[in-house]
Amino acid sequence: MSTTERTGSTTERTGSRRDLAAAGFGALLVAAAIAVGTRIERADGSLHLNWPPLYARWDPHIGPGTPAALTVAAVVVVYAPSLAARLPWRSLLLAAWGTSLAWIWSLALIDGWHRGVARRLTTKYEYLQVIDRFDDIPATLRDFTRHILIDSPDHWPAHTAGHPPGATLTFVLLDRIGLGGGAWAGAFCITAGSTAVVAVLITLRALADEATARGAAPFLALAPAAIWVGTSADGYFAAVTAWTVALLALAATRTTRSPAAAALGSGLLFGLTCYLSYGLTLFAVVCAAVLLIARTLRPVPLLLAGLALAPLVFTLAGFNWWEAYHLLVERYYQGAGGIRPYGYFVWANLACTVLVVGLACVAGLRRTLASAPAAVRHLVSGRTTTTDRLTTLVLAALLALAAADLSGMSKAETERIWLPFATFLLAATALLPPSARRYWLTAQAVLALALNHLLFTGW
Repeated sequence: MSTTERTGSTTERTGSRRDLAAAGFGALLVAAAIAVGTRIERADGSLHLNWPPLYARWDPHIGPGTPAALTVAAVVVVYAPSLAARLPWRSLLLAAWGTSLAWIWSLALIDGWHRGVARRLTTKYEYLQVIDRFDDIPATLRDFTRHILIDSPDHWPAHTAGHPPGATLTFVLLDRIGLGGGAWAGAFCITAGSTAVVAVLITLRALADEATARGAAPFLALAPAAIWVGTSADGYFAAVTAWTVALLALAATRTTRSPAAAALGSGLLFGLTCYLSYGLTLFAVVCAAVLLIARTLRPVPLLLAGLALAPLVFTLAGFNWWEAYHLLVERYYQGAGGIRPYGYFVWANLACTVLVVGLACVAGLRRTLASAPAAVRHLVSGRTTTTDRLTTLVLAALLALAAADLSGMSKAETERIWLPFATFLLAATALLPPSARRYWLTAQAVLALALNHLLFTGW
C-alpha cells in the first residue's frame, strides 16, 4: 500500500469514528430529552405531551403496513446504493419518488387505514373541521382574523388559527372538486409530500453535481421523516418549499430550457409558501443560499414578480397577513405555547429533529460543519467545490431551523412543523462515504420502523 493510500485509509477511518461519535451524541440528546421531558411532564404536566419530546403516546403495535414497510426497508438497504449510482437520471428520479411514496404509505398503514390515513386530518385541531365555514371564500377571508384568538367568537381550531388561510383553502378546494374528507386529504398530503425527494435531488444536481444527488437519493427516500409526511399537512408544505428551491436552483444555474419560467414558478410557489405557514418565510434564507452558490441575481426580478401574486390576491380578498401573524402570536401564548417551557424545548426540539432525520443525517451534518470553514473561504474567493456548494445549502437550512427554534414559536410538535427544513438537512447524507452507506441506511430504517411500531404519533 502506498503512502497516499495509507493516508486516505487513515483519514476515512478517522472520519468514520467521528461520524459514529456524532451519531452517539444525537442518540444521547434524544435520551436526555425523553428522560428530562418525562420527569417534567409527570411533575407539572406543562409539556402537554404523552411521550416527550414527541407528540405521541406509547402504543406498541403492528398493522397492515408492517410487511410492506419491512420489505421496502430491506430492498432499499440492499439495492438502493448501487441502483442510485447507475440508473439513468430520469429513472433515478422516478425510482426515488416511487420508493418514497411506498415508504410513506407503508409506514402510515402500520397504524391502519383509519388511524393512519383517513382520520389524521379530521381531528378537532385540524383544517377539515372548518370546511363548511368557507362556503363564501372571499367573505371568510375578510373575516379570518376575527376568529384567531381563543376568546373570539367561533374561534378557529388550532391548526387553522395557526396558519395563514392558504393551508385551509387547499382542503376547501379539494372538497370543491369532489375530493372531500380525511381519506382524500391524507392521500393528497402523502402524494404531494413524496415529491419533495425529487425536488431535493434536482436541487443537488443543479447546485452541486449529479454524483452528490445520487449519493443522497437512498437517504432521502428512506428518511424517518416519512412517518410525519404520512399524514400531516406539513408534508405537503415540505413539497411546496422543496419545489420552490428546486426551481430557483434551475433558474440560477440555467440548467433548464426556460430559466425565466423556473424563476417565475419559484416565486409563485414561495408566495404560496408564505400563505401556508408563517414560519416558512424563513425559507428566504435557503433561497438566498441558492443565489449565493450560483453567484447570480439574474432570477431575482422574476422571482419577486411571482412572489407578489399570492400576497396581492389574498390582500385584495381582505386577508391581512401581518395582522393575522400578530394575532397568532397572541393566540399561541393563550394556549399550550404559553405554558410549555422554552428552556426545555429550545434543545429538546433538536432531539425531535434527530428522530426525524435519523442518525445518518446527524453524521452527515457533522461532516457539513467540519467543511463549513473551507466552504466560507471558497465562497469568498469564488472557487467553490462540490462539497462547498452542498455544505452551503445544508448550512442555510440549518440556520433557518435554528432561527425557528430560538424564536420560541415552535415549542413541541416540531417533528412535523420542521419537515420542510429537515428535507434539506437530509442532503448532508451525500457526504457519507460510499462504503458505509448501507450501514447508515440500516440505521435509518430501524429507527423509523421502531418509532412507528412502538409509538402512535399524533400527526
